[in-house]
Amino acid sequence: MRLGLAMATAGVIAFGAVSSQATILTVFDGITAGVNNFNATVSAAGGTATADTWDFALPSNQGTLFDRGAYDVKRNNGGNIFLGNYGQMSGRTIGIDPTSRNLALAPLGGLTFTFDNPINAIGFEVGDWATCCQPSALYISFDGGAPIQVGISQVFGDVGLFPGRIDPSEQVYEIFVAAFDDSGSFTKVEFFGDGDGEFLVMGGTIRYALLDQGSLPPTGVPEPASLALLGMGLLGLAASRRRRI
Repeated sequence: MRLGLAMATAGVIAFGAVSSQATILTVFDGITAGVNNFNATVSAAGGTATADTWDFALPSNQGTLFDRGAYDVKRNNGGNIFLGNYGQMSGRTIGIDPTSRNLALAPLGGLTFTFDNPINAIGFEVGDWATCCQPSALYISFDGGAPIQVGISQVFGDVGLFPGRIDPSEQVYEIFVAAFDDSGSFTKVEFFGDGDGEFLVMGGTIRYALLDQGSLPPTGVPEPASLALLGMGLLGLAASRRRRI
């Protein structure tokens, strides 16, 4: 009798603990749809998104440090940053040449964002990706943690073309990617690819936010209402067994 009730109670506690686990989410879509997805996710979690457009008037040569005030950008290999323009992307871009298919070495060809204040959500535009050199994947990493894959192309053409930002009828290889991790807050973000031999660009408008820990809906677990019903069902089962005993 007591065992059945204890098991039911333990089940409620265990499921409650799972529901509060941190959530990692990603966005991979055309620029307009991707931005809308990012903003909606931040808003639903009670956060406020900041958008910083890399203005087209910025000088091309930024040296080894691209300082944006609230954050700065460096190449992981220590090289200079040159800003360019690409397609319909909303602002200036940085060209990245992936240097290795080895996931342990790939970050050396990427960029690191260092923020003055913590964040745990970031998104930006990417262009000229997956046009060659498959397999090719894109990654975002928070504070040196496990890389979060935000896009992958296995063979040429599998990613497809997306609507243009300016002319939706125009199909372009320009996307928006983002990553969220509400397990904590972070000040450094790495972005890199592993499509060794290809050229890709990133930039346009950088969007970021700080969400409360655990504020994103958990993935792959019941919603709180379902958990409550499950707990009540387990308790009812225990009571039924108690009456039979």
